[in-house]
Amino acid sequence: MKEHAISEEFSLLGGPLHRTGCRLGLVRGATNTVALGLALGVIPWIVLMALALIGGAGHLLFSLSVIGAHVRLLLAIPLFFLGESLLAPRLAGFVRTIIRSEVVPPHAQPALEAEIARIHRWKDSWVPDTVSLLAAIVFSLFASQLHTSGTTAAYDPSRVAPEMMLAAQWYLIVCLTLFRFLMIRWRWRLGLWYFFLWRVSRLDLQLMPTHPDGAGGLGGLGVVHAHFTPLILAISVVQAAMLAEELSSGMASFEAIYPAFALVLVVIAVLFLGPLFIFTSRLWAVRVKGLSDYMVFASDYVNSFNKKWLGAADPDREPLLGTPDLQSLADLGNSISVVRNMRFVPISQFLLKDYVLTALLPFLPLLLFRYPIADLAEKFFTRLTGL
Repeated sequence: MKEHAISEEFSLLGGPLHRTGCRLGLVRGATNTVALGLALGVIPWIVLMALALIGGAGHLLFSLSVIGAHVRLLLAIPLFFLGESLLAPRLAGFVRTIIRSEVVPPHAQPALEAEIARIHRWKDSWVPDTVSLLAAIVFSLFASQLHTSGTTAAYDPSRVAPEMMLAAQWYLIVCLTLFRFLMIRWRWRLGLWYFFLWRVSRLDLQLMPTHPDGAGGLGGLGVVHAHFTPLILAISVVQAAMLAEELSSGMASFEAIYPAFALVLVVIAVLFLGPLFIFTSRLWAVRVKGLSDYMVFASDYVNSFNKKWLGAADPDREPLLGTPDLQSLADLGNSISVVRNMRFVPISQFLLKDYVLTALLPFLPLLLFRYPIADLAEKFFTRLTGL
């Protein structure tokens, strides 16, 4: 059907970098960009390692003071592309669902198709990638003046060892700029997705208060946002690596972990949960109207039920045993419960748990700064054996 033509292809993937990856064979099936992410992370890392070895700093390569470099290149950058690879089919699936289920009714689908076409033009443009790259370069140039280039040994030129200077310059000029470019590029993608959601929220949606997903038919958004976990992991692992650098160099105390983790949770909530409140007003209105309509309907049904079964005895009345009226009454009560428990935002408890656990995972190894595993094991066996 024509109304499915554009929605079947809905995607946020595009731009010069994506097209270059396709030409180089690093994008598979149009949506799998993991190989591109690995290439962008591993190749600069190999050059970094080679420069460090040439400078005679091989013994410093895997110290905690430079763990941020490894994490950004070998973990965070590939996770950026893993995230977009997992998201691409889910985004298209969500758009297909709201069309086929007529959450976006037929008369509103032309407007939806126009919004999808606009998103396609923007995501295929060369402007976002160019602006993101220029912003990353400008940020790298002025980072030291803004005191945001970092203070750990991993990339502070004033504290780096002389034998690491060549590798440090490569990291500062190329690797960090690349990382910032990809991070800004992701923020553009997020902005594009949330703009699309805002435009969808302005359509004449057909939301159902009794929909089994508990979100009027928009529960699929929770499934989509569950696949932001690779990006959340990238954010958290970079923050944990920065803390590891500072803890190892004595620039921070162990207690700094708690506010850092709290800040990561706030950033995650703002970036990945906050925009879902776009639909809150619509869902609230649907719930209020649904409760009103079902209460009126329930009153009519209960009155009729009482007259039939609890009123004066009727010799011609059908037998009570096996009547569907009782089951219908129970079903009506269940429907009202579904409406009453309808969520005002398409966020489930499982989504919140996934986000918290994903953000927490990279911080767990930092506990070893306070509780060394060797000491813990020794204490455990000492108490176990009583020696």
